[in-house]
Amino acid sequence: MASPFPTPPMPDLPPEQVATARFELRYEDVAQDGRMMVTALPPAIGWTVWRQLLAKHRAGPLLQQRGIVAILTRLAVDGSDDPIRVDRPVESSGGYQIAREAGGDRLFMNMWVEVQGRRGRLVPPEAPGEPVVAGRVFAEHIFTRLLAPPDQRKVTRFDVEGVPEPTLEYDYAGTRTALELPAGAEPLDDGFLPDETAVCFGLDHTDSNQHVNSLIYPRLFAEATLRRLCKHGKPRTLLVRNLDIAYRKPSFAGERVRLHVRTFALGDRLGAAGFLVAEGEPLDRPRCAARILLA
Repeated sequence: MASPFPTPPMPDLPPEQVATARFELRYEDVAQDGRMMVTALPPAIGWTVWRQLLAKHRAGPLLQQRGIVAILTRLAVDGSDDPIRVDRPVESSGGYQIAREAGGDRLFMNMWVEVQGRRGRLVPPEAPGEPVVAGRVFAEHIFTRLLAPPDQRKVTRFDVEGVPEPTLEYDYAGTRTALELPAGAEPLDDGFLPDETAVCFGLDHTDSNQHVNSLIYPRLFAEATLRRLCKHGKPRTLLVRNLDIAYRKPSFAGERVRLHVRTFALGDRLGAAGFLVAEGEPLDRPRCAARILLA
């Protein structure tokens, strides 16, 4: 399950920063061939890290009192090719680490999770077998004062009694690295081409955080990629197996946006890199950027 997109490996973490969880799947979490969708894997971060480790952490209320929150800035997801039973619970294990930007002063919270399911399929029938890895997730969060004026949002210290300042360093890659084609890729397009279909966000795209849900964007990128592959006459009975998406700015219901994608071939696999902007916004300031690989 090697990924063509660089992802920080999970480090050795102390026991108090590691947890396990067990949760049920929905039918839409597994494709018809039994492989788990990459967009079904990130919720394991919530079940495992947020609920098991952070929901009752003593630092949470103290940071909230100072208006400090951790917001998602990047997701890297790798799905395996092993089929799993959608009617059996999956188990996840993972943890988190607080770090300071290498060569900078911003603070990050990184999370890693591995999800395992019972090997098998509903159709054609294949009885539940041994546990297999369904996928892995890396989630990058940056600490910010979300509701403060723009010039006061940056967090460089917690300044909370009993909460140690991080000493570990993290190499922050930035948003635009998610536009880079993987090594060895052969472009199918000369550049990033605007998708023929504009996206008009509605409430169906949003969540309780009052903006478009972070997992909407990977689906939009996948759909735009399939439309481009169709124009190239390429196979489209494919599933996203690797995702690297970086978030810079949220979108909201009522906005009209457009994706720009560049498809490529990597050996016998197909993929795309691209970005999303609201119509009228500069192309060099994307709201998010992503790259995917299908198989």
